[in-house]
Amino acid sequence: MARKHVNQGRAPAKADLPEKVCAACGRPFSWRKKWARDWENVRYCSDRCRGAGAKA
Repeated sequence: MARKHVNQGRAPAKADLPEKVCAACGRPFSWRKKWARDWENVRYCSDRCRGAGAKA
């Protein structure tokens, strides 16, 4: 179903943001503005998961 309002120069809808899967917990997480410059290298959803590292 199409949205009634057109996004006029504002941020994209949350559903339209890119997603990745966390390397530590396996949960999906969405793009955040804080990660805009380094999105390609983001692997973890949080500091807690980054501290735990990837499961081997």
